[in-house]
Amino acid sequence: MRGFARAVGRRLACIVRRHTQTAPSKVSMSIECIFIRPPGGNPTVEQRSVRVVAGAGIEGDRYFDAHDEPGQNITFVEAEAIEAFAREHGRPVDFAATGRNVVTRGVRLNELVGREFLVGSVRFRGVELCEPCLTLGEALASPTLSPAFVVKHWVHRGGLRANALTGGELSVGAGFKNVA
Repeated sequence: MRGFARAVGRRLACIVRRHTQTAPSKVSMSIECIFIRPPGGNPTVEQRSVRVVAGAGIEGDRYFDAHDEPGQNITFVEAEAIEAFAREHGRPVDFAATGRNVVTRGVRLNELVGREFLVGSVRFRGVELCEPCLTLGEALASPTLSPAFVVKHWVHRGGLRANALTGGELSVGAGFKNVA
């Protein structure tokens, strides 16, 4: 239970940081939160920074060095999409609920499919949209929202799958730069 409480506390820290920061005069393209889900069915854990290995993904994540599907190295989702879903359906904002690794702010992820981009000093290639699955539907379902409704809502809003072309450290606050 202690591990669960720590995981929940870390999720709340991300939410609290977001809502206690002063609004910037200009929206920057950056990382809002980073999550990993360790192997073995362990809960999602928020991180301030993670180590990315080229061609393998995030060290410590359940998909590290997995090559079963395209773009399995890392997943990104827009904070704005999560906030809009929560607002539209009267739900609390939970950035970890989508199961994506990196929550971005100010980044139009759909535009990065097939393109190379930098996050901090790490270079990625957007492979494909990270379309919703039943797991996402069940995670965000409620008595008034069926898993099927949730999945349908998240089509083309579920984020981006990407491959790590270089290795390095990703940290909360790191900026995005489109390079190709």
